[in-house]
Amino acid sequence: MPEEIESIMHELRKFKPGKEFRKKAHIKNFKQYQKLYNESIKNPEKFWAEIAREIDFFKKWKRVYCWDPKTLKCKWFDGAKLNVSYNCLDRHLKTRKNKLALIWQGEQEEDVKTYTYEELYKEVCRFANVLKKLGLKKGDRICMYLPMIPELAIAMLACTRIGVIHSIVFGGYSAKAVETRIKGCKAKILITSDGSLRKGKIIPVKESADIAVKKCKSIKKVIIVKRTNNNIQMKRGRDIWWHEEINKKGIKDECKPAMMDAEDPLFILYTSGTTGKPKGVLHTTAGYLVYVYITAKWIFDLKDEDAYWCTADIGWITGHSYIIYGPLANGATTIMFEGVPNYPDPARCWKIVEKFKVNIFYTAPTLIRALEKEGNKWTKKYDLSSLRLLGSVGEPINPEAWLWYHTHIGNKKCPIVDTWWQTETGGILITPLPGAMTLKPGSVLRPFPGVIPDILREDGTKASVNEGGYLVIKQPWPAMLRGIWGNKKRFRETYFKKFPGLYLTGDGAKIDKEGDFWIMGRLDDVVNVSGHRIGTMEVESAIVSHKSVAEAAIVPYPHAIKGQALYAFVSLNKGVKKTEKLKDGLRKHVAEEIGPIAKPDRIQFADALPKTRSGKIMRRILKAIAEGKEDLGNTSTLADPTVVEILKQKRQ
Repeated sequence: MPEEIESIMHELRKFKPGKEFRKKAHIKNFKQYQKLYNESIKNPEKFWAEIAREIDFFKKWKRVYCWDPKTLKCKWFDGAKLNVSYNCLDRHLKTRKNKLALIWQGEQEEDVKTYTYEELYKEVCRFANVLKKLGLKKGDRICMYLPMIPELAIAMLACTRIGVIHSIVFGGYSAKAVETRIKGCKAKILITSDGSLRKGKIIPVKESADIAVKKCKSIKKVIIVKRTNNNIQMKRGRDIWWHEEINKKGIKDECKPAMMDAEDPLFILYTSGTTGKPKGVLHTTAGYLVYVYITAKWIFDLKDEDAYWCTADIGWITGHSYIIYGPLANGATTIMFEGVPNYPDPARCWKIVEKFKVNIFYTAPTLIRALEKEGNKWTKKYDLSSLRLLGSVGEPINPEAWLWYHTHIGNKKCPIVDTWWQTETGGILITPLPGAMTLKPGSVLRPFPGVIPDILREDGTKASVNEGGYLVIKQPWPAMLRGIWGNKKRFRETYFKKFPGLYLTGDGAKIDKEGDFWIMGRLDDVVNVSGHRIGTMEVESAIVSHKSVAEAAIVPYPHAIKGQALYAFVSLNKGVKKTEKLKDGLRKHVAEEIGPIAKPDRIQFADALPKTRSGKIMRRILKAIAEGKEDLGNTSTLADPTVVEILKQKRQ
């Protein structure tokens, strides 16, 4: 392509925010962003102290932050006292008590509940008092295994009110996954529901909860929310109903918020790692709250009149930070949706946008690609003119999906904030600020103030322009994880061993000649399926636990809708027949062990797997086969190179 044509094409793929949007935005231009960013790097103490003054503290901090790269000890707003629930509810009661805090849309169209800030405050206080009556105290852990219903938000805020640490398990996970997480944090109480709804069917959540709790000695009580009214087994002395407990005589709708230290644990959230066992990522109180407050305000350009909808599940970090804590700390109206975006038809999201006049819509590329595939007729059925800002989260968004989103959902007028962050980071680290930056489809653009990212080669040297490498963060930010629950060694080895003193994200990235960041995906054995991180070792362990399987290897391959999907190479025990029925059985087994999200899309039976002479499976070669590549690279180190040709011929 001639250079001048290439330059024109490049310009066509840039999108400036509209004048009206810029005029009203919190951060109005790139010059203002640069000034804020430079201040945040030159004098982080002053910068973050000014931000923290927008949050209510019971007692001020002694110092803004301290960081020791040798011991990995990190503290933000050290010496301060505050309460997250107070900041999300109480402080808004003087000016916003009648404003809608939470809008809940159930799977069925008629199922809608709304809570003003005063109503939500009272519900949270009542449930906090239930927990206190059950003997819960500061530092205890509660596990939640719930669908997307208001009680989940209420329970989270009730925990933070009395200093109890919550650990939420995604409602689509299996009993085994719930059991692992309960045991990991030694939770005293499990909150679950009689069932959940998915595409008109009742999912027996309580049954899975019962199986999970059987082997968990730490659980003293199971609190059940009545959602589906289906028959369930109640274990006497252990199981209690949410609605009965919260309505008991003497349960008041006032509860004094606990005075929490800045570094007191707030929540534990388990995330997949490069080894089979999930990691319990620990976030603490002040730094996390300050960071999600300001990122929600500036990145989503939150205004008091906005109706804000993040489509994530609260079982993931996105739901924690940008459905509950970030929006409510800002006094926003946040929307929770129980259902799925393509039920009863592919226009469900757009119906909700019209129904609640949604202004800000934050979703995953997986959903965007799935709805794009259904065609534009669905986007035309409803009025989307209330939208003024769109967002993307969970994985890199391909430019084609970005352009469709911008054209057909944003009507070419809505800026798109393509955000990069992780469970471990607590909040968004690299992102456009919508009023300040010219957007490039597929690029996450620039670091948020206070964040110093870099791209390094294998040897630790700085990568060149447009050279892919390891994405690292060079300085702590307030919402950085403080550790892995119960495993200090793993914390160091996972995030700080490869490049001492620098946070290793596990993602690859590059910086273009204009200084903008492009995320290239995972560099470790974690696969991003529909924006959810799945550890390949965890899935391999699940498959190998099946009685018919001798050995298995899991690799990712590109998927048009999910971004990445799982491809399983499976060696069977002697005498076991290779059948489609067995493949279905293996998928079902993985769903039971981990959850439906981890089921391999493709399974290929293999008499042998490519191994080095020392017995190591060459996953690099399997990944190339799964991707359909002809050139598999160097195979000279294999004990039996003929294995590769057989696998290529039988590729799914």
